[in-house]
Amino acid sequence: MVSMHYDPEAAAQESYILCADCGTVIPASNGSGLCVGCLRNTVDITEGIPKEAILNFCRGCERFLSPPQNWVHAQPESRELLAICLKKISRPLQKVRLIDASFIWTEPHSRRIKIKVTVQKEVLANTVLQQTFELMLVVHTGQCPSCTRLAAKNTWKASVQVRQKVTHKRTFLWLEQLILKHNAHKDTININEKRDGLDFFYSERNSAIKMCDFLASVVPVRIKGSEQLISSDTHSNTSNYKFTYSVEIVPVCKDDLVAIPKSLARSWGNISPLTICSRIGNTIHLLDPMTLQQTDVTSPLYWRQPFEPLASVTDLVEFIVLDVEISGPVRGKWVLADAQVTRASGSGGKATDDDGMGGDDGIYHTRTHLGAILQPGDTVLGYHLTNANFNNNEFEALDQGRIPDVILVRKTYPNRRKKSKARNWKLRSIAKEAEDVGEGGGNVVGRGALGRRGGVDQKNVERDYELFLRDLEEDKEMRAAVNLYKVEKKTEDGDIDMGKSKPGSGMAGGKRRGGQKKAQQDTQMDTEMEVEEDAGHEGDDESGTEEEDFPEIEMDELLEHFEEMGMDDELEGGSEVL
Repeated sequence: MVSMHYDPEAAAQESYILCADCGTVIPASNGSGLCVGCLRNTVDITEGIPKEAILNFCRGCERFLSPPQNWVHAQPESRELLAICLKKISRPLQKVRLIDASFIWTEPHSRRIKIKVTVQKEVLANTVLQQTFELMLVVHTGQCPSCTRLAAKNTWKASVQVRQKVTHKRTFLWLEQLILKHNAHKDTININEKRDGLDFFYSERNSAIKMCDFLASVVPVRIKGSEQLISSDTHSNTSNYKFTYSVEIVPVCKDDLVAIPKSLARSWGNISPLTICSRIGNTIHLLDPMTLQQTDVTSPLYWRQPFEPLASVTDLVEFIVLDVEISGPVRGKWVLADAQVTRASGSGGKATDDDGMGGDDGIYHTRTHLGAILQPGDTVLGYHLTNANFNNNEFEALDQGRIPDVILVRKTYPNRRKKSKARNWKLRSIAKEAEDVGEGGGNVVGRGALGRRGGVDQKNVERDYELFLRDLEEDKEMRAAVNLYKVEKKTEDGDIDMGKSKPGSGMAGGKRRGGQKKAQQDTQMDTEMEVEEDAGHEGDDESGTEEEDFPEIEMDELLEHFEEMGMDDELEGGSEVL
């Protein structure tokens, strides 16, 4: 016997009604009383949503305009392009729920983009209607603001003019490496070399201000800003300006001999007026080599009463250490000592010595701050002040009886850089050296961001670059602030060997095409420079004896080549050095 049970819920689910318009049987749960077809004919949820729109495209940079005013790169039928297209109808879409959107294939040359869009909306109580429509966008070509300025030769809005009134380029070679390490040039659109410095150009004012802040954080500078009116609109009360920031670096560099006014010396801890610059950071570090007393001069203090250096590194003279005796206190890495030195054969200074007075055979007694690293027989660079003649009022005001004959500055390693010695490291450069060409179409030889245009003396740039590389080799603290990279050497079977390169490979690399010819030119120039410098050392040991205490560059200090290539690729689309 089978018993039947009545289920009211099941009976309700099986109940049907007729559509009020066409009489089609529909479930009774449909609150609208209409079938889907009649409901769509009655209610259009896409009403108010435009079915056509305009998409702006720049032919110059191949970017699309993304509302409100952003120009972005987007590949055909990509998610980025789909988002740009949907932004064109973003406000009407807020009234419905977006379910799906996809591209419909169109001819690439038709300048038409079609998108299939599916939306939902609740039209009545417990009644949700889903509908699909096509959105067609017509691509209009034009120019973005950047390409417009480029076509009008108005490519920059702000510039930073960095200047230093010195006779060498060591400061700018150092700045280039700091800029590369901190990626401070990422917003730069162009870099021009000038007689006393570099010009950085930017498309936005904020980028130029960031560059000024970076320079002020690494070197003592004085910044002045100016603006030039380009155009103005009296109706909307808007104006277009070009901004220029003049950044002047203090003319005092590392290892310079400085004579400061006595009034400033007393106010700065009663330091001796005759000092040397031991280091340059965001302040000037002055050191008295006779007492190890130090003082830091900030940029505002310097520009309040500026002073010029007496002599620079080009005036340094080579001395041979005869004897060293530690006789004073120790302050950090400096150790006070008494030293006996004599002039090295073949050495000469520009303005700080007189070969007719004193001679090369004289023995000079002096105090030095290099007691921790000097040994008898070492070679040291210093300023020869015997019978020196400086056109400086502060130096003439000093007590002539208390001026030492010699002021030693730093230890040097003359046997280290021989023709047979090759560097196994190199530096990056802002420039793309392999493809830098001059106006006449020929290769332009340069070092880093320097030595290309602006009328600079190429031979002096080569000299400054070689001295800069030697400074990095001999000063561990100095090279710790920059990035050094391993040199790639290709073997006969095509493999890459991270070993030594040809002399002159310390130059930074960019694109690799034409690099072999460039390396040959650099090798020839470096060889000529080393031949000139080694001419006075013909009597040295031919076996190439090296200094045992030379601060070697360890392999863990060098970065891999692939890191450099990754940054170079990014740089190729950014700034260019002219």
